[in-house]
Amino acid sequence: MKHVTIHTDGGCEPNPGPGGWAAVLESEGHIRELSGSDPATTNNRMEMQAAIEALRALPGPSRVELFTDSQYLRKGICEWLKGWKARGWKTAEKQPVKNQDLWQQLDALTAGHTISWRWLKGHVGHEFNERCDQLAGMEIAKLRRQARPPQPGVGARSAVTAQKPAELIQASLF
Repeated sequence: MKHVTIHTDGGCEPNPGPGGWAAVLESEGHIRELSGSDPATTNNRMEMQAAIEALRALPGPSRVELFTDSQYLRKGICEWLKGWKARGWKTAEKQPVKNQDLWQQLDALTAGHTISWRWLKGHVGHEFNERCDQLAGMEIAKLRRQARPPQPGVGARSAVTAQKPAELIQASLF
């Protein structure tokens, strides 16, 4: 089984609002960066989307060490998911689980992999966490540029309706 180390991050400015997500995947000395955005989302959804896209990019069953600075993501997948499923996607307070669509995707994508979910403190200089934060921020900035109304004499730009994941570096290595 291939070993892959994944770092993820996501964010919104403001929250809720336009958001970006990113992942850095490392395996056998190769690095692959993924990023994308959503014009109307939340920070938690972007954190989850980063993990979803990273797992989706794996070519087959892998041993994964996934680092996130999101306690919501780590606790959700490691502690809460089993109970939510047992209660028919309800919380312990019998409320609908927020972001159920993404939790279900994430749950399905974990099948076939051995995953260690690791939390790390964000914004303290960890190289790949900082890179993910930078990429997610660039996606948000790209949304903002695309959503601006055209300036007279500058040429028309279309407003953003959706963003697809952008594979940035060494896409063929995984």
